[in-house]
Amino acid sequence: MDDGFLMEVCVDSVESAVNAERGGAGRIELCAGLVEGGTTPSMGLLQVVKQCVRVPVFVMIRPRGGDFLYSDREVEVMKADIRLAKLHGADGLVFGALTEDGRIDTELCTALLAVCRPLPVTFHRAFDMVHDPLVALETLISLGFERVLTSGCDSSALEGLSLIKRLAEQVSDNAICAVTPGFFPPGGGITERNLQRILEGSTASEFHCSARSARDSGMKFRNPNVAMGASFSAPEYSIKVADVAKVRTLNAIAKNIL
Repeated sequence: MDDGFLMEVCVDSVESAVNAERGGAGRIELCAGLVEGGTTPSMGLLQVVKQCVRVPVFVMIRPRGGDFLYSDREVEVMKADIRLAKLHGADGLVFGALTEDGRIDTELCTALLAVCRPLPVTFHRAFDMVHDPLVALETLISLGFERVLTSGCDSSALEGLSLIKRLAEQVSDNAICAVTPGFFPPGGGITERNLQRILEGSTASEFHCSARSARDSGMKFRNPNVAMGASFSAPEYSIKVADVAKVRTLNAIAKNIL
């Protein structure tokens, strides 16, 4: 953040966390299940990542993929995961919850925030599924979230840029900006080709990316007839990890905008 922008990299492995820090990430969002948009990581992964990196690690709290309408039992899982993440060194938490009509679930968010404190909390891209983003923003500010991750309710931050800018202007009229200038870090589809346009167009001071590349598996024996997941999942013999060179490039682009 000394250079004006904070880059948060979303990772799902120790290798990716280390690569993100080496590339200049200022914060890590730790997840599992990135193919589903991120789910709660194991506490073993959190423990080892915390041993290997010095930058803050924010932990995703999302018990499953799919929508953000949670049952009572899923809520209990989320609360238990928050407590465990705090116990194992999380520097912040990331979650989101909606009602069936696409509004912020204020009752559930209030309850989860109480469990998270005193750690800072990000409302994740569940925001991109809300019925009215401007109303949702006011709700999140009043609840006390430190930041909101969004692609501007579109398929990528570039496509959603006009809404991100409008939301950022709305936040600028609120006192929360004095505490959290990165309230709206854009995320979703950020690459070396579009980062400059997104940062300049959004007036953001933070951004969120995965910056991953595929790495071939070290396996010599391979069975092409078996898949460990659904047909849309990543192939078993190709592993996606945060790419140090990509992270460094994105970091350099952000610095050169100043």
